[in-house]
Amino acid sequence: MAVASLSLPALGHCCQKSTLSLKTSFISKPTKTQFSFAFKTTQKRCSSHIVSMSTEAGIGVMGTKLGMMSYFETDGTVVPVTVVGFREGNIVTQVKTSATDGYDAVQVGYRRVRDKKLTKPELGHLGKSGIIPMRHLQEFRLQSVEEFETGQKLAVEEIFKEGDLVDISGTTIGKGFQGGIKRHNFKRGQMSHGSKSHRALGSIGAGTTPGRVYKGKKMPGRMGGSKRKIRKLKIVKIDNELRVVMIKGAVPGKPGNLLRITPAKIVGKNIPKN
Repeated sequence: MAVASLSLPALGHCCQKSTLSLKTSFISKPTKTQFSFAFKTTQKRCSSHIVSMSTEAGIGVMGTKLGMMSYFETDGTVVPVTVVGFREGNIVTQVKTSATDGYDAVQVGYRRVRDKKLTKPELGHLGKSGIIPMRHLQEFRLQSVEEFETGQKLAVEEIFKEGDLVDISGTTIGKGFQGGIKRHNFKRGQMSHGSKSHRALGSIGAGTTPGRVYKGKKMPGRMGGSKRKIRKLKIVKIDNELRVVMIKGAVPGKPGNLLRITPAKIVGKNIPKN
């Protein structure tokens, strides 16, 4: 270790005979004993976050929302239904197994398009199996994929029947940037009696403590345009001639939107409890 020496003769006779040495650490190399805290390395915990896909109750199909109408049952009961049509597609484009991909799933293609509408990787993926160009590709993770093969066509009337319960996923109608009243059903202030707060949001938190806005605070922002699933909707009618399915109730999206129809998940019946 390097040492800096400094003579101080004015300190007395004893100090004149000896030299006072001042050890300075800033001109020497630090050691682990002196600055043990400087050599401590913080090890970041790398916790692997595994995102597991949910297993479907069975194979599903994709369709196109056509609109809503009133359906009259035999006893005269009026039922509001959503009409879902099916374009060319619902063809198995790939079968994934645990041996090749680590999980069992069936990839399904829907809505035929021209070749120039797809990229070369997409055309190569479909062309490898001899499948026509498809606009939409979605996976259905299943417990067993032994009964499916590439190029197999999925018929709606063979998968579902009238009275079945289904889960429908789609993209909701986009509303753009909306305020708190429309987006979160807030109440407005008085429009008279001298009130100056009509549709304003109001307070969004305290002052110095906590000195910030809590995450998840309901405020104005983008509304709609998000994925949503409606569960356990009943199939009222399947028309093979028109190639449409009538489902009781409303489904996400506007007419022309893509819908994903799968058998409803019922724990203990078609989904294991574990």
